[in-house]
Amino acid sequence: MRVLFLHQNFPGQFPHIASHLANTPGNQVISISQPHAKGLKNVTNVVYQPSRQVTKNIHHYIAGLESAVLNGQATAKVMEAIKRKGFTPDAVIGHAGWGETLYAKDVFPDAKLINYFEFFYHASGADTDFDPEFPNSVDDVLRIRTKNSINLLNLQASDAGISPTQWQKSLYPSEFLPKISVIHEGINTELAKPNPKAVFTLPNGKKLTAKDKVVTYVARNLEPYRGFHVFMRALQEICQRQPDCHVLIVGGDDISYGRKLDAGLSYREKMLQEVSFDKNRVHFLGKLPYADYLTILQISSAHVYLTVPFVLSWSMLEAMAAECVVIGSNTAPVLEIINGKNGLLVDFFSPGEIAAKVDEVLSNRKKYALMRKNARETIINKYNVQNSIHQYQHLLETLI
Repeated sequence: MRVLFLHQNFPGQFPHIASHLANTPGNQVISISQPHAKGLKNVTNVVYQPSRQVTKNIHHYIAGLESAVLNGQATAKVMEAIKRKGFTPDAVIGHAGWGETLYAKDVFPDAKLINYFEFFYHASGADTDFDPEFPNSVDDVLRIRTKNSINLLNLQASDAGISPTQWQKSLYPSEFLPKISVIHEGINTELAKPNPKAVFTLPNGKKLTAKDKVVTYVARNLEPYRGFHVFMRALQEICQRQPDCHVLIVGGDDISYGRKLDAGLSYREKMLQEVSFDKNRVHFLGKLPYADYLTILQISSAHVYLTVPFVLSWSMLEAMAAECVVIGSNTAPVLEIINGKNGLLVDFFSPGEIAAKVDEVLSNRKKYALMRKNARETIINKYNVQNSIHQYQHLLETLI
């Protein structure tokens, strides 16, 4: 089988299936990405670069569309080049969000196009109107409708689609739902696993283990989409209720989703102005190497995961795989996974409830031993890498 992967940051959501296909005798696997992508062993990577930047002062509704067209055009030129060298894929697998797949069927009309459909944007009923602190303007509503133009072009062109959760799939227009399968990209449970001997050394030299009371919070960036502002408002009560606990906060100061602050502050800086707590026990660790991040999960006594109704973070599933007690917001798609037996649910908007749940878990750690086991069992049974590979293989065999 000949498979072409398209992702500006390859492997992105495809490391497991791409590696599996590349390491299967008889297959030929090529990827096309932007120069910064790290790539994968045994996958031949070809680089594309858009011919120019997005037009300065272009209407902000269509800046994303122009960026996608530039990416798609540059990717099409690379696809034409590899086609001239004799490579014609049986399947093209890519992410629908950034434009690389827009013209795949034009270059390779006989290849089966499988797009990763991560999120269909809605002005209400999902992420953007959820938190009253960040209301939509009329301009936001119009912009969001226009933003789906890339999604719609790819939905029409695709032979099949993939969404990682049932809820994320459900956001897409009903006429396209038969095309979309729910296949999570998979969690490597051989890496994300418990380690009772794990030790994490804080920047001040103090060493923490699973015997300590450790509260963890992880996000790519510390921002309201992942409930960072609500978690910060819970910190004072957490520290007061548990005077011997340490809180480890992992994440950067950029914005992955949502709005930047007008004042030029990061949300971390803003919240530090708003709330007070024992700074000797709350540790902002920034972005960490993957091994250090896993160590933090392995020593966690209580892991807080908050999100508006949006794309589910790998970190929540990896925390469950590491047998953390996850205290998650009662929002979609968290509700699709956490059921009260494999984790706890709290009101996204209630710092008091979050603090109370953390306090309960830290005060009764033996009580939650079974919940930790159930959490890992959920990931092994439903979200492990082998399940993902098997589902991808079935989809490819059905199409080709």
